[in-house]
Amino acid sequence: MNLRGLISVSGKTGLFKLVGKNKSGFILESLDEQKVKIIVSMTTSKMASLEDITIFAGNSDLKLSAIFEQMKAAKSIPDNKTADNKALHTFFAEVAPDYDTERVYTSDIKKIINWFNIIKVLPLFTEEAPEPLSDDSLTLNTEAGKKTESKVTNEKQKPTKAAAKNTNRLPQKST
Repeated sequence: MNLRGLISVSGKTGLFKLVGKNKSGFILESLDEQKVKIIVSMTTSKMASLEDITIFAGNSDLKLSAIFEQMKAAKSIPDNKTADNKALHTFFAEVAPDYDTERVYTSDIKKIINWFNIIKVLPLFTEEAPEPLSDDSLTLNTEAGKKTESKVTNEKQKPTKAAAKNTNRLPQKST
């Protein structure tokens, strides 16, 4: 399951796909039918990538992707709007048996079910998860690095002309 690029924004309903970045924030596109694009600033909103979200559990935290896999295998998923709290907690105990019942609230369970209902029809749901980004993937191989360095050191930079302050100015005569 590929959850990379799927974002939850505090104060906004639904999920968003990260489209790009500009100087004022991130450009997000909603995953619903309208495909509304919004710009979200990190200073005014909290954003969380679904890839990084974990759920409190007994010994260690559970990754959201693992819970989604269990939900995919579940026979029936309760409706998060009409089901009572007991039914939601019973269902969540099936898909995440070791979850912490004191720290995972009913609102969290409803949100996870809502997210699952949004992404279960997306092609990202069936894709293989990409490898995590590492420092090794950001470095150049040594041969390519040497070639680019030699090009830069052998080329001399040409001096640039400063723009004239006033192009209508007449030259002064010396006497």
